[in-house]
Amino acid sequence: MKAILKIDSLRKYYGKAANQTKALDGITFQVMPGEFLGIMGSSGSGKSTLLNCIATVTAPDSGSIIMKGRQIRALRGRELADYRGKEIGYLFQSFELLDNLTGRENIMLPLSLHGVPEEESKERLEQLAAYLEIKDVLCKFPAQMSGGQKQRVAAARALILNPGMILADEPTGALDSKNAKALMEKLAGLNEDEKATILMVTHDSNAASYCRRILFIQDGNICHELRRDIPKESRQLFYERIIKVMAQLGGGSANVF
Repeated sequence: MKAILKIDSLRKYYGKAANQTKALDGITFQVMPGEFLGIMGSSGSGKSTLLNCIATVTAPDSGSIIMKGRQIRALRGRELADYRGKEIGYLFQSFELLDNLTGRENIMLPLSLHGVPEEESKERLEQLAAYLEIKDVLCKFPAQMSGGQKQRVAAARALILNPGMILADEPTGALDSKNAKALMEKLAGLNEDEKATILMVTHDSNAASYCRRILFIQDGNICHELRRDIPKESRQLFYERIIKVMAQLGGGSANVF
């Protein structure tokens, strides 16, 4: 099986000389199709910069990002727009919903932006709305939704075009523990049931415990890796292993199981 994403010697530096910050300092890793991979690290470790480079929000200084065999740093024009809209689905911490659009309109927005007839995705919308339990908010505006509902609407929007990979940037950061757990269960279900490939940046050990593999970043480098492949290992046990690593790196998470 070939990797869906290959990151090779990726570097991104900010500032100059003595004041230079090495956000990414030669990171290399791969993501396989259907994988649920977590990127963890304390604030300033480089994890969000990494996600933004993959999403083409930030341009790296050097290194390569290859998605499905294509070097994305070389994409321009329509190819770049298609990559951003169809190859990746971005799930933000702050939801990024448009306040003047209903839940349904927010979800369907990528279709109009990329010239996809709405009729083609009506069934997809119904499936996502049912799975994410947001049918009752499709006609509501964001101001009428709870934080958990907003994030699940945002998740549906990220998924509506069946992207090759979902990029999730601290998706539980603005949610309380109940809604955070509900969202992570839905993302884990999409990964298991639909084989959705998910790359999630988080500092939350609880959220990370839903992943199958975790890369820990410190000072712009991958310093540790954990896999949830111990026979019959529970999420609780995986969470405890994550906590031990994060404690060594100077981070942690409250237990909300």
